[in-house]
Parts: sequence; C-alpha cells; structure tokens
Amino acid sequence: MNLSAFRLTNVIPSAGFARYAVALLGDELFMSNINSQQIEVYDTVNFTLQRRLPVPGLVAHSYGLVACISNNCLYASVFNNNTIFRVDLSDTNAVKTWSVVGNPSGLSVNKAHNVVVACHGANKLQEYTTDGTLVREINLQQAGFTNPWHAVQLSTGDYVVSWDVSPGAVSVIGVDGQVVLSYDKSQTSDVGEMKNSRCLAVTNHGDILVADCGNNRILAINTSLSFIQQLALPVDNGLKSPFGLCLYESRGRLYVTESEGRVLVFECML
Repeated sequence: MNLSAFRLTNVIPSAGFARYAVALLGDELFMSNINSQQIEVYDTVNFTLQRRLPVPGLVAHSYGLVACISNNCLYASVFNNNTIFRVDLSDTNAVKTWSVVGNPSGLSVNKAHNVVVACHGANKLQEYTTDGTLVREINLQQAGFTNPWHAVQLSTGDYVVSWDVSPGAVSVIGVDGQVVLSYDKSQTSDVGEMKNSRCLAVTNHGDILVADCGNNRILAINTSLSFIQQLALPVDNGLKSPFGLCLYESRGRLYVTESEGRVLVFECML
C-alpha cells in the first residue's frame, strides 16, 4: 500500500458525541462512542447507519474496539472499570465480559485469533483467548515508558506499542518485555515530536501508522523505526484529535475517528 497519496472519500459526521474507536468486519464498520451502551454499525458502501448493537454495561470511555473474523465477534474495552466485552456477531449478539488489570485501552487481534489488550494503568500487555482465558502477560517495566495505549503483534512475534505520553513514543517490544526498537523524542526528524500517541495500524509490509492525537495528524513509521513521515490527508481545516485507526489494505482504505466525533474515510490514490 502506497502511503504517499490519499483522498478523502466519505465523512460520517459527528452526532454530538465523541467516537473513540473503529473496527471493520467484512462490509460493516463498527464504532464505539461515549456514554452509550451500544455499538453503531455502518455499511462500507454508502456509510449509512444499519443498526445498533446493545451492549449492556458498555459505558463511558470505551477506547478499544476490534473485530475477529475467525471467531465472528467484536471486542470492546472499558477503561474505567477494567472490563473487556465480547459481542457474538451471530444472530444472538450474546455478550460476554471478563476483567483485566489496569485500565484497558487499545485492543488488537493477533494471528492466533487472541485479543491483545494494552493495560494503560498497569503498564502491561495481556493476551486472552476468545473465551477470556489469559494466555500471556507482558510486564513493560523495562520499556522506559509508561501508559501503553495500543499494541499490535507483528509477524516476528514482537509487539509494536504506542505510548500515551508527551512527548510520544512508539516501541517494538519482545515477549520478554524488553525493547527491541524505539522511536521517541531522542531521535531527530522533520516531523518533530509525537504527543499522546493513540491507535496503531500495521500494513502488510510492516509499516506502522500511528494516530498522533496531540498533534492532529497521522504518522507512518517504517519497520526499523528509523524513518517517520506525516501522511498527507486532505481534510478541510485539518484533522481534529485523531484517535482510532482501521486499515482496510486490500481496498486501499484508511478509517480515522476523531475524538470530536467525525469518522473520516480515505482511499489510497496509487
């Protein structure tokens, strides 16, 4: 996927509330929002609201959302009460919950079809099976940063982690919790420092996209974390606190949520 040229193709306007996370499964786009015990479901053709999934207990500050095609389910995190919600996307829409440590924020699904949880307050990563069984816990004490926001497992088995700090940082962490690579304020770059890094997306070639929320932009970092660039995303008056990312690489699409409530749809031009 060429990251040098995008065009804005659709905007789902704000409905007066914050939208923090976005996930994709097939031709459906899922969104969490503040102070709602529901998940919005939009189609990806006309971007119209199709339905709302009731998720009792899914309250304010649901920052993480990810879909799993293998288990046909949706996972959502609630930061305030240390809970993961699993919504069965079959006809039942059954909801299962389990507890995690320390303020879960971003979520991802790895190749084992397990859900990876960034535990912001506990400075840990946790990996769970789809029934809520803990598979792995990684203590990030040695990473040199605190407050992990999102983690995605790479093809190497390591994890790329964004840190909710200012200046911001992105690191590659091994399963032992040790830093493999890091991009932070100590490195010089034309784009300057990151601020409060939020959600991540990883391309098939290993390039890493990060929502640089505090600087109102999306950055792309290469696999070795040695080169960083700002994506040229054509938006009138610019991005406003980009928060969630969802990459649909086979269709050349990037979905971006803003904490003010808009969802922006970009398509790669090349």
